[in-house]
Amino acid sequence: MWISSVRSLLAALIAVVLLAGGPALAQNSPDAQRVLNRARAASGGAGWNVLRGLHEVGQDDGVRYERWLDPLRYGVRTETHTPAGKHVQGYNGAAEWRILTSGIATGSIEPKVLAQIRADAFFGAYAYFYPSRFDLRSVHLGVRTSQGRSFEVLRVQPASGKPWELWFDRGTGLLGLMVEVAARPMTVELSDYRRVGPVLIPFRSKTYGGDLIRPKERQLESIDFRPADRNLFSLPPPTAP
Repeated sequence: MWISSVRSLLAALIAVVLLAGGPALAQNSPDAQRVLNRARAASGGAGWNVLRGLHEVGQDDGVRYERWLDPLRYGVRTETHTPAGKHVQGYNGAAEWRILTSGIATGSIEPKVLAQIRADAFFGAYAYFYPSRFDLRSVHLGVRTSQGRSFEVLRVQPASGKPWELWFDRGTGLLGLMVEVAARPMTVELSDYRRVGPVLIPFRSKTYGGDLIRPKERQLESIDFRPADRNLFSLPPPTAP
């Protein structure tokens, strides 16, 4: 019953998004595309073409989490194992949903929430390396420095998603920082790059700023690239009474 009500709430949104579908129309400035091409080459090059899924396991600020992402089309699912129980959040390209630790299912059609989780699905899947699959817009903002390092900075926005600044290290070509485009921006520092299969993946991130009281750290323990069942990204069907 509770799942049916959430599905009804999100049905209209799904219809609108599906009607707006079509081929990806990336709009990258030449300078932005140059930076993205170098970053792609530095982190795996053609190896990115063979990825069909991403499944992460790790610790998010000391709490165990699992995350599934789809680099072929929008999809993200995050399971966080808190002391109160498991919290699940998902997005299938149209609808955002959650199953709280109490077992109650909910979701949101608020534009701000949808823009944020759409960006989570996009950036988490490294979708900026796939301009033929995902609608996006990117511009080159110039060269900036942070902590003695020099970065080429892009502003990247997935269609209908929240924009972020991506700071690519001029020495290595790798993504070093992500800065939220907001009045009080959060910053995510990426480090501990390791080769997994054909690509380099950052195993550590540190997030600070914004409305956070203190910095948060995420440590990846393992990642594999097996394709995820698309059903993972949608609210599960109701169980039989």
